[in-house]
Amino acid sequence: MLQQRLAQPRALLAPGVYDPLTALLAEQAGFEALYLSGGAVAYSLLGRSDVGLTTATETADVLARITDRIQRPVIVDGDTGYGNAINTQRTVRLLERAGAAMIQLEDQTFPKRCGHLAGKAVVPVQEMCGKLRAALDARRSAGTLILARTDAAGVEGLEAALDRAEAYADCGVDALFVEALRTPEDMDAACARLAHRLPLLANMVEGGQTPIHGAEELGRRGFRIVIFPGGTARFVVRQLQDYYASLREHGSTAPMRGRMLDFDGLNEVIGTPALLAAAKAYEG
Repeated sequence: MLQQRLAQPRALLAPGVYDPLTALLAEQAGFEALYLSGGAVAYSLLGRSDVGLTTATETADVLARITDRIQRPVIVDGDTGYGNAINTQRTVRLLERAGAAMIQLEDQTFPKRCGHLAGKAVVPVQEMCGKLRAALDARRSAGTLILARTDAAGVEGLEAALDRAEAYADCGVDALFVEALRTPEDMDAACARLAHRLPLLANMVEGGQTPIHGAEELGRRGFRIVIFPGGTARFVVRQLQDYYASLREHGSTAPMRGRMLDFDGLNEVIGTPALLAAAKAYEG
């Protein structure tokens, strides 16, 4: 269970995924847990920015397809719960049924935006605490963990963000996430205030507001979960830009063949031989 893994002193490194294929590849690489961000859903499903355009059911649909394909626990971004406390309860039930191991909820106003974009706003602490209590009441299993995120550091300042995180811990959540910590000193301050209470998540965004560190170093600082949520999409986009530019220029994939799997190679990765063998076993 994810809860048992988080009790270990070594930080849990969870890469970002956005569909069953990326999740399968991450599982095959040996990661112990995966992370599905709202941004990744927006990028891959809509080809648009992380500014609150996706819905709870769209995220749940993506999550369900992922958890149908892989066995690793998935931490899923539930954004703001997509509304008030009652909306949040519906979101939690949807995501739990879709196989979420941990559901992240944040204190931004709706529509939200990526935590590393400017112009965010946060709801009052009392409102967020009500949503978190509603989320805890809505889950069917205590094994479905609730992760409380605050975006207040970029709006109200670091101390206010840490105060919020402590208030959210008091609600009974299972883990905490202070978004967009700007310096190593801010990261240390968050760990000093919070890491002794609950597992604390560090969000690594390439080009974002938080300094990038490796999971081992972040674990030494006191973080217990480390995510690289959008790195997968950023890497894939860069590679596909090269691929499409080369295909357009040369009219062939020949220049890119050394960077590609062939037909049989891809089928091996996705398990086609085993799937066909399973189908044959049912032929009677």
